[in-house]
Amino acid sequence: MSAVKVLKEYDCRQSKDILTRLVIHDPVSKVKNSAFRGAQALGISKNGRPIYLTKGKKGNLVKGINKKLEKVRNSLLEVHFFDDFKNKFKEIYPTAYDIYERNKNNFDGWLKNCESNLPHRK
Repeated sequence: MSAVKVLKEYDCRQSKDILTRLVIHDPVSKVKNSAFRGAQALGISKNGRPIYLTKGKKGNLVKGINKKLEKVRNSLLEVHFFDDFKNKFKEIYPTAYDIYERNKNNFDGWLKNCESNLPHRK
């Protein structure tokens, strides 16, 4: 987010290209929104057309997140604390952790719910 704020200040080709890529491809919606506001302020367009902000993804933001969470849970002891699960998830899948942490308003509640809804161990 701070990098996007710095990029907004520079009116050069490189910063415009980076902002355009962030608006189009970044999976974190807060970063995407910030980059979009910066692109609007700089008057950036793609192929002669203005850049539009797409709707947010519905459903799972990361493909196969349930299997990833199950793998994290299975790597822990049978009885564990939620903080252990959260830290292990952050350690094993840092990208998925960051995407969900920044996109979910109640990240801890969402993660607790997902953990409780995982299938039982075999």
